[in-house]
Amino acid sequence: MPARPRDLAWLGRLAKVAGFMALGVLLSVYVVEHPQDSLVARLVSYRKILALTGQHLWIVALSSGLAIFTAVPAGVLLTRPALKRWAPRAVSLVNIGQTVPSLAIIALSVGLLGIGARTAVIAMWIYSLLPILNNTLVGLDQVDPAITEAARGMGMTPGHVFTKVELPLALAMVMAGIRTAVTINIGSAILAAFVGGGGLGNLIIAGNNISRMQVLVLGAALPALMALSADAFFEMLEHRTRV
Repeated sequence: MPARPRDLAWLGRLAKVAGFMALGVLLSVYVVEHPQDSLVARLVSYRKILALTGQHLWIVALSSGLAIFTAVPAGVLLTRPALKRWAPRAVSLVNIGQTVPSLAIIALSVGLLGIGARTAVIAMWIYSLLPILNNTLVGLDQVDPAITEAARGMGMTPGHVFTKVELPLALAMVMAGIRTAVTINIGSAILAAFVGGGGLGNLIIAGNNISRMQVLVLGAALPALMALSADAFFEMLEHRTRV
């Protein structure tokens, strides 16, 4: 039985994710196995790359998870009739965090929370709220009122209208916001190293301090490939959730 175009597109996106991940692995293996000198050999190892990658992913997952579990419910509430008039004000408030550079947010957070991963997580959570909140609002607002009226006419409760009609129709737009937020967070998590939060930014700092291009490129390339992989993965989920 021939594969459907949608299945072929899904396989293509999956191959893209795997390709970006494979490039990251190959680059890591090359630097570890072919260091430019003994200083790089002592500084970079498989264990260290895995540890820093794990720290980076943990910071991204925690900050993105906080943003999702904050912004999506807030977006849902702000599309309900009782709170809809507050939506523009809420978006304007969250937009303040997006307009301030991520490094500035982290620097301000240090003054309140001190150094460490917690500071980076809180700063990145604030920085990634806007795309998720905005897309949740847009996705739910774009649901055709005639469809929801028809659902109510069929006897559906407000809860069923939301879970069976509104949410499935808006889910692709919500996923697009999450995709943007996660991709931004992967790049911003490099800054966690500047406040003692760990992550792959440590390689960038170390490579710059010892003037070793291999370490610097590795520290910059791994988050970039990670961001491209996440973008392709969420693109795949976004297309899967389209009704």
